[in-house]
Amino acid sequence: MKEQRIPFNWPHMTGKELYYIAEAHSNGHLSGDGPFTKRCHEWLEAHSGCARALLTHSCTAALEMTALLLDIKQGDEVIMPSYTFVSTANAFVLRGAVPVFVDIREDTLNLDEEKIEDAITPRTKAIVAVHYAGVACNMDRLMSIARKHGLKVVEDAAQGMMASYRGKPLGSIGDLGTLSFHETKNVISGEGGALIVNDKNLAQRAEIIREKGTDRARFFRSEVDKYTWQDIGSSFLPGELIAAFLWAQLEDAQRITDQRIASWQRYHQLLEPLEAAGLLRRPIVPSDCIHNGHLYYVLLPSAHQREALLKDFKMQSISAVFHYVPLHSSPAGVRYGRTHGSLDITDLQSERLVRLPLFVGLTEDQQSHVVSRLAMSAKTA
Repeated sequence: MKEQRIPFNWPHMTGKELYYIAEAHSNGHLSGDGPFTKRCHEWLEAHSGCARALLTHSCTAALEMTALLLDIKQGDEVIMPSYTFVSTANAFVLRGAVPVFVDIREDTLNLDEEKIEDAITPRTKAIVAVHYAGVACNMDRLMSIARKHGLKVVEDAAQGMMASYRGKPLGSIGDLGTLSFHETKNVISGEGGALIVNDKNLAQRAEIIREKGTDRARFFRSEVDKYTWQDIGSSFLPGELIAAFLWAQLEDAQRITDQRIASWQRYHQLLEPLEAAGLLRRPIVPSDCIHNGHLYYVLLPSAHQREALLKDFKMQSISAVFHYVPLHSSPAGVRYGRTHGSLDITDLQSERLVRLPLFVGLTEDQQSHVVSRLAMSAKTA
């Protein structure tokens, strides 16, 4: 008898999303920055302690806003990992900047903080810290380097909602942070994101850039008698229906996180014997990081073994996937970016990584089946 299909991800509904969407319609406010958007902003500001939180229509949009806020220009350089989603680089390439790809750490797959300083040139303007799998970069070291060289820090915390570094929520440590609420993330709104402004000097300009370059937000707070074109900008804000859906998720964010962490821990326990036998490597979470159970991955000994596992999973109707193709090896990465030093660890880890199914509602039986098939494949490879 064929096993029931196990999806890689399944969007979780808390139960209040449709009720709040109906309420937004009843309010007669469907465009951006309505009552639900305000609630989301207040929640994010209280959670992060930031100067300003602003919903955006995606994390990509929030990253593009950071490039505008930091006045990134043609020829500027921005240091980042190659092992990340394309939006991390694209946001700065759109302003004419050059992504400078630096290798990642073997343990966390985050930017190797010890290789950043050597990559800094007179053209360097910012460092982007990508918190892979909701596990923080070494932000103390990274911030120290940035301050020493007068650089800005952007936290790409797309995967980092409800995770923290030394007690500080991810996204709240650098000058600017970005979050994703895409349906594959922990807290979702279908599409959606947020800009976290920690440098209070950037808060007012962030509002202007987000509202097509106008001071419309100040107008609605009765701070000016009309709003006008003040700066460059675009329409970065989501509609109120997105915010209403998100509000239902934010209200339940801790429960969602707890359930994902429980599934993450179960994988971790089930896979311990396979790691001890040298058949794979489990994720490593440093002691100063609290992760959010965003994703569970394993590193297999070789690309060949990963290919065999994914083929077996597909035959068993288990949806598991690899992750990023490193940006430095992509056509656009070669065209627009440059590497600094060896990226051997980036290449090695990206070829061996498999992400396992993980979502709210994943059952223990499903996890046991996934691990059983993984073990069988690993032992016969």
